[in-house]
Amino acid sequence: MDHFLYRDGELYAEDVPVREIAASVGAPFYCYSTATLTRHFRLFDEALDGMDHLVCYAMKANSNQAVLSLLGSLGAGMDVVSGGEYRRAKAAGVPGERIVFSGVGKTEGEMRLAIEGGIRQFNIESEPEMALLSAVASSMGVEVPVTIRVNPDVDAKTHEKISTGRKGDKFGIPISRAKEIYAQAAALPGLKVIGIDVHIGSQMTDLEPFRLAFRKVAELTEVLRAEGHEIARLDLGGGLGIPYERSNEAPPLPVEFGQVVREEVSHLGCEIEIEPGRLIAGNAGILVSEVIYVKSGEDREFLILDAAMNDLIRPAMYGAYHDIIPVVEPEAGAEPAVYDIVGPVCESGDTFAKQRVMARMGAGDLVAFRSAGAYGAVMASEYNSRPMIPEVLVHGDQFAVIRARPTFDEMINRDTIPSWM
Repeated sequence: MDHFLYRDGELYAEDVPVREIAASVGAPFYCYSTATLTRHFRLFDEALDGMDHLVCYAMKANSNQAVLSLLGSLGAGMDVVSGGEYRRAKAAGVPGERIVFSGVGKTEGEMRLAIEGGIRQFNIESEPEMALLSAVASSMGVEVPVTIRVNPDVDAKTHEKISTGRKGDKFGIPISRAKEIYAQAAALPGLKVIGIDVHIGSQMTDLEPFRLAFRKVAELTEVLRAEGHEIARLDLGGGLGIPYERSNEAPPLPVEFGQVVREEVSHLGCEIEIEPGRLIAGNAGILVSEVIYVKSGEDREFLILDAAMNDLIRPAMYGAYHDIIPVVEPEAGAEPAVYDIVGPVCESGDTFAKQRVMARMGAGDLVAFRSAGAYGAVMASEYNSRPMIPEVLVHGDQFAVIRARPTFDEMINRDTIPSWM
């Protein structure tokens, strides 16, 4: 569910006409719904009701400060994967005791930053990282809580580039070596082992891989406890998918995911952490773009938009699907058209959709990409010297720009010409 609906023949974001926002900030822009972000966070929180738990938002999905501040105010923790994300979480008012530090390449500087600023736990991904964190923590005279991310060799049945729990993926330590590596961790100074971490992929639409992974984690918990380790916390990751293509069967709901958690690990008495990102932010955002031209090719028509692959990279990178709808609702019975929907960047890969059936459009018309709130603005770039586009947050009948479009001068003047030139 989201809060982007047609009303009186035009698309609204909550109680604000999208055309009104476009007239104010100019296209293209991202628009997020406070109501949808709030609802989706609460669905996950309620799914684990009655269990000791924390929902840590995976902020790589959308790390705008306003989004983080909103979720933090609702009680969310944050799952960060870099020093920059850690700084963003703290700047948004999220306390260190609600921040989990994940990621395969943590540096010494990032470790020191998080220890000094406060951290709920580090999710360790490798033996070299474990040794470095031990050395850093010891040099600072502290003991830091850690989980170790295990790779359960479970196929998430998702896109190749976002599957993370198979034995050939770069994430975590093989679950077959867990006893050995937990013994190493217990012997290292500066580390306090508190639990197990697992995350097997993103945009998952089947609960069975979750069940298999959680079952393996439950078995490992019993083994490690028998070895004398205190396993008090299970970080079960995220990855639940969203319905990008509305005609397809809807993915499982958070409450169904929560039921799998209960069935597989609740008997262990552990505190549960989950790290959803896409499902919280994805359907909470749209990308609004204006048609520049309708171009007739040899065998097709091209809808050329002012948004491009540098603004929304998912279709070019993953072949990802987004519903693309007109901001002005088509009249009933209107003759549809078939378009290749493309951007202005000088790459053939700058293609959002091929042979997409939709309402007939003309220059100056607005379209909205649904389900663009996750991995949209956060993955954008300035390729072709195109400024980053604005982000807008809607709350009821109000809206505010939460990241402004830079001027061309601001973009260009970040570069420096050496004195010898």
